[in-house]
Parts: sequence; C-alpha cells; structure tokens
Amino acid sequence: MGEAMRCDLAGVILAAGKGGRMYPFSTRLPKPLLPVCNKPLLQLHIETMAALGIRDIYVVIGHYGFEIVKALGMGEAWGVRLHYVDQGEPKGIAHAVGQLEPCVERPFLMFLGDIYFRTADLRAMVALHATGTVNAVLATKCESDPAAIRRNFAVIENDEGFVRRVIEKPRHLVNTLKGCGLYLFDLHIFDAIRRTPRTAMRDEYELTDSVQILIDDGFAVKSLPVVEEDINLTYPSDLLTLNLAAMRAQGLDRVVARGARVHPGAQVVQSVIGEGAEILCPITVRESVLLAGAKVTTDKDIVRTIVAGEQFISCGVTGAEAGG
Repeated sequence: MGEAMRCDLAGVILAAGKGGRMYPFSTRLPKPLLPVCNKPLLQLHIETMAALGIRDIYVVIGHYGFEIVKALGMGEAWGVRLHYVDQGEPKGIAHAVGQLEPCVERPFLMFLGDIYFRTADLRAMVALHATGTVNAVLATKCESDPAAIRRNFAVIENDEGFVRRVIEKPRHLVNTLKGCGLYLFDLHIFDAIRRTPRTAMRDEYELTDSVQILIDDGFAVKSLPVVEEDINLTYPSDLLTLNLAAMRAQGLDRVVARGARVHPGAQVVQSVIGEGAEILCPITVRESVLLAGAKVTTDKDIVRTIVAGEQFISCGVTGAEAGG
C-alpha cells in the first residue's frame, strides 16, 4: 500500500469483555475471535481500518487476551502494526479507552470489538474529522426498531446538526437515531474520561457519560448515519445471526472452508462450514454454522444450529430477534 493510502488516524479496537452470556464459547475464546464467514470478527475490523489507510491499531485486551495475541500476531498479515494494551480489571468501556492515554498520541477511529458492522464508506467520518471543525464523530443508524435503541444509546442533535445529548439505554425515545459502537475521537476524550464518574446502576465508567462531558465542555461532536447493519455478539444465537447477515451482504448462499469435509450427498444451504469441519452423512444443513473442527455424525437434518466440536447449540430464535 502506497503513501496515498495512509491517514493520520490511529485505530482502536476494544476486545476485553468477558462475554459471560456467550457460554459455552466464553469458556474457550474471547467473543471478538468468534468467526464471521470463517474469519475472526476482529479481523474484519482490522481489514476495515487497513483499507482506510490506518497503520497503527491498538487492541485493548482482557479475558483470554493471550488468545487474541496468538491469533492476530503483530498485524503483518494486514499491513498494520498491532499494539496490545491490557485493560486489567474490567470497569466499563470508558475505563478501557482510558488505558490508552499513555500510548495513543493522535485522533483515533474506534470499534467495539464484539459488534458486527456493515457500513457505508467510513471515509465520510475521516473526512469530517479532517475539516478540523469537530472533536468527535459518532457513527449512527436510523433505527426502525425502538428496542434496538433501548439496548444501545440514543443520539439527540441540535438545530445546527451537532450532538447535544447522548443517552445510554434510554427508556423514552425522542427520535430514531441510534449510536452504534463506532466512534472517531480526538485526544480531548481522555480529559473527559478522567472526569467520568462510575454509574450507580452498573458501577462502571460509561463512554456515553464521557461523550456527554465532552459536549458539555463545549467541544464539537457530530454524528453520521454510516451504519447500515450492526449486530451485537451477546448470546450464542447472535453468532448465527451475524454469519447469516454477512453472507447476505456478500451475496453468498454458503461458505465452506477448503479444509472442510462434506459428504457428497449432503446439502449446505445458507450455512458456514469451518476449517476441518466434517459432515459425515447425506443430510441438509440449513441456516447453520459449523465451527472449525466441528464433527456432525447425525443422520438428521440440521437447521438454525451452531455446532462446536460435537456440541449442538440450537438457535431457533436469535438473541437479536428476541430483543436480547
């Protein structure tokens, strides 16, 4: 990649959460390493940042962080430099970002590492920041599902199009603009984080509180509706949801790793089959995900199921569909 492809932003990916609701996967891997069409979710974020010209990416790790380092290395495969920062005791998203203050010395584009994003061109966020008129840009989505806004955060703008209020998990909605866990900040965010109190409800440092402090201090924050689809990886069934969404986005009916073994009489429909996975009988696998090394010996068809090893996890209704 030539110099023309570089930009002056750093990248940040938060990947320190424990993911207790992702059992049984949380006993083996951190959520951001779970596969999307046979790529770790973290890899998708890295590829997106690399395509924007970002070369230094800081990954905040915690639970099973050594697995992330082992899987991604130092970033050579994507032409970037990965820097790892351990969050230590998990105290919320703002706390995780605050751990980066000693090492991040320029504005940064940040992804929450356990969310699958399908976006419009993120260069719009980079270009807006490059004008020098804003201190932060929040990626947003015009959300038709009120429950989805209540699970995330609401963004309220003034008449000039600047953000005047962000509300974490709002109960009462005034618009359809949802914040999506993708941000661009300059270094003033660190001052706001140091002045962010712990929340009474969750006893954590919320990033939305830090953003509100930034706004109240008179710094310019704007939002851009660049997110077309976002799926939080919260429950095991969400892993199926985001794999199906990623296939749709790529126009694919199935994804089968080259090292997979599929019985000649088996049919794979709207499903992802991982490296080394085996389907040993002439069955139909529909809307399912077989993780790397999964082994299917049953003679019964598989529908809306995740298979890990020889364990079957039924996903008749996804966490996202159930409002989780």
